[in-house]
Amino acid sequence: MSKASGFFVTGTDTEVGKTLVSAALILKLRNQGLNAMGFKPVVAGTYQNSNGSTLNEDIETLRIASDLKPGQVDLCPYVLDTPAAPHLIASKQGICLDLDTILQAFQQIQNQSDLIVVEGAGGFLVPINDREDLGNLAQQIALPVILVVGMKLGCINHALLTQEAIKVRGLKLAGWVANSLSIEMPLLQENITSLQSKIHAPFLGLIPVLPKALQKADNSPYSIEALDFAAEHIQIPNNKIL
Repeated sequence: MSKASGFFVTGTDTEVGKTLVSAALILKLRNQGLNAMGFKPVVAGTYQNSNGSTLNEDIETLRIASDLKPGQVDLCPYVLDTPAAPHLIASKQGICLDLDTILQAFQQIQNQSDLIVVEGAGGFLVPINDREDLGNLAQQIALPVILVVGMKLGCINHALLTQEAIKVRGLKLAGWVANSLSIEMPLLQENITSLQSKIHAPFLGLIPVLPKALQKADNSPYSIEALDFAAEHIQIPNNKIL
């Protein structure tokens, strides 16, 4: 596979803001005149819109950020209906999530873009199948990694464990983002300061709790306004690593 440019966005857990950060990065890159696009190796959980189309909110958010029309580009090779661990749902449906299939889909996006922002699913070591996990995918595409830390109790341990896993795979941690969840955690700044002293990568910013008007409903993508808000609070890692 030819060398790609972009980032692999992982998180300390599921539901910590990977989609918000990934899409905000895409917007910032596109505002620099780059044809940045999103990619997701697998999603689990779908809904039907008013037209009866089956959609996934993460894919739709990446599509909106990438300025793509519905159905214009396939941003994810595996779309599973049930919101649970992808490899388990796939197994129940008689599907084997295949790393080569994911890499081929990634290559197609790479051929159509200047930069790719790949959003992982769940945490860094979420299994793809019985033999491989998302860490293996990250190694194959060899993009700099951005870690999204969901700011809640336990996040320091989760962040440091993820940092270690990224290091073991021989990947570059390009930076990390602190993402506030629905309620601001106690001792937020103290936790950020502690993480800054222990994560050996640039701190790219803190996304505050989204204003009520920008919070998304269940089974819907983030609005472009919400993505703009998040983009204002984060930085793109040093261009020298791209």
